[in-house]
Amino acid sequence: MKILRMVGFAEGVSFLLLTCVAMPMKYMFNNGALVPYVGMAHGVLFLAFVVVLLMTCHRKNWSIMWFLVGLFAAVLPFGTFVFDWKIRQLEQN
Repeated sequence: MKILRMVGFAEGVSFLLLTCVAMPMKYMFNNGALVPYVGMAHGVLFLAFVVVLLMTCHRKNWSIMWFLVGLFAAVLPFGTFVFDWKIRQLEQN
């Protein structure tokens, strides 16, 4: 669970860096230097999040719905942070 939370946090930060820093620099300031690096990091972290989420769902015997919710959260800005909050609540109960 700890690994899922760490990868989810890193994926969320990389997504925000891509959408709030790298892409605006490319389109507003005509400087796309960061996009390949931040985009690659985000892509790798997204795939890592999906794999770790799948493994966690399998080990915790979570339904496919939790996997789909986590996958949906990964494509929304701040989504992985909200998903992390929900799985922490799930763990406490």
